[in-house]
Amino acid sequence: MNYIYQYYQGIKDGTYTVGLWITLIYEYIVHGLQDKKFFFDQKKANHAIDFIETFCRHAEGPLAPGKIKLELWQKAFLSIVFGVVDKQGNRQFREIFLVVGRKNGKTLLLSAIAAYCAFADGEYGARIYFVAPKLEQAEIGYNNFYQMCDKEPSLRKRVKKRRTDVYIESSNSSVKPLAFSAKKSDGLNISLGICDEIASYSANGGNKFYEVLKSSQGARKQPLLISISSAGYENEGPYDELFKRATRLLKGDSRETRFLPVIYAIDDIRLWNDANEWQKSNPNLGVSVTLDYLLEELAVAEGSLQKKAEFIVKYCNVKQSSSQAFLNAVDVERAYTGVPVLPENYSEHYAMIGIDLSRTTDLSAVMWLVQKNNIIHIFGKFFMPSEKLEEATARDNLPYNIYVQRGFLQLSGANVIDYQDCYDYITNIINHYHLYPLRVMYDRYSAQYLIKDLESFGCLTDDCTQGYNMTPGIAEFEGMIKDGRIDIGDNDLLKVHLLNAALKMESQTERVKLVKISQTDHIDGMAAIIDAMIGRQKYWAEDGQRLQNMR
Repeated sequence: MNYIYQYYQGIKDGTYTVGLWITLIYEYIVHGLQDKKFFFDQKKANHAIDFIETFCRHAEGPLAPGKIKLELWQKAFLSIVFGVVDKQGNRQFREIFLVVGRKNGKTLLLSAIAAYCAFADGEYGARIYFVAPKLEQAEIGYNNFYQMCDKEPSLRKRVKKRRTDVYIESSNSSVKPLAFSAKKSDGLNISLGICDEIASYSANGGNKFYEVLKSSQGARKQPLLISISSAGYENEGPYDELFKRATRLLKGDSRETRFLPVIYAIDDIRLWNDANEWQKSNPNLGVSVTLDYLLEELAVAEGSLQKKAEFIVKYCNVKQSSSQAFLNAVDVERAYTGVPVLPENYSEHYAMIGIDLSRTTDLSAVMWLVQKNNIIHIFGKFFMPSEKLEEATARDNLPYNIYVQRGFLQLSGANVIDYQDCYDYITNIINHYHLYPLRVMYDRYSAQYLIKDLESFGCLTDDCTQGYNMTPGIAEFEGMIKDGRIDIGDNDLLKVHLLNAALKMESQTERVKLVKISQTDHIDGMAAIIDAMIGRQKYWAEDGQRLQNMR
């Protein structure tokens, strides 16, 4: 039985109610199998599932010490983890990110996976770690694993509980808890790392230790690093980084091939109190978590803002301030027409300008938005200090020298951008092509002397704070690019900036702001566009007719 296809068919015909991210990941898997990007080994998938249902037992609760009975979503998940392989027959996915609501059997599933990897995965000398910021937290999953083994006679006789670990002599394998510690990270050779409730890992320490765990698996043939969690409250920790990577992959803009994100979450926070939506974030609803229980929790949440926030985070899997990739790669590719957008094509037209000037010594962007025939055509220029070119090329892995040759990037100044070049770029277009900006929109951190010079030239300017107040402009741009009303021509660098953008959302207000998908990414071009979009909205009543350039 191929549980992947069975579950996927149930998703498509409505038998199972899932959210967007689950639909996308199963489409990704099914299409990948059909296109032979990876392959399915039924025997390996069944081996893991059969082991868990035969030898793994509940360690606590009313079902203990009975054997585990896996649900279809769990069988499909395990089939992907252990049954989807590469051309060499090794596991395709090495880094797993599973997000499910509270009380959906997370710890039990992880303990069962640990048991399979310890006893039946075929790796001699396996080193399995339950990881957490503090040892007491790491010991929760570790103790559950040991109790699971202790309750199954055929496993109990094979394990030896030592002071710091559980040892399986027949395979020279060990299972132990591990807390964050730089001193203890050297020499790790992890075959399976389990990060339970990774949403609780802080940015300070959590991100670094997560990278330590990944790097410690380099010597293994087919290692696994599994992170499982409901949503949480920590900002900019490994959960946020994994979530941004996940949404980037699921929206089609990622070259990662070893990362598997499986995110059960509701799609619309406004439906947080709709019981029909809860299946999307609670795939075990009706099994390990009952509808009556959630209804009782809802009754409490509706009477308390604090409890409401907790319900949304833990049962709907919507983080209080969550970040996800902004634009779908397919939409960006459509906007990237390949036909240059040139200012000379818009002589005697009206436009809106957005500028995003770097606060340090890196990239700055000036973007022109010109509407014609109901399409927003975007062209512009980026600026970078000449002495930063080599460093930026190595850091960003982008051909900045090619962008200079094609006219998308101008080297300006030596170590600091000379904003006179930005001024000249804007005023030369106005003078030579009679393209008229109705407003130059800028963020308040911009170089004020540039703004003063533009005002002296005759430009009308206005500032807009880059933050959650940009939500309307972001929403309008997203709608336009989905509708095919955005044209960025052949600007490869701008395309990169659009794909680098993520949105951080306040769950209580539903406001969003632009952030980078990763800390090393650049989104200056995207930010400049949203500045201009804010100007379009703000002055539409006054200038809308001219901005449409209808003649």
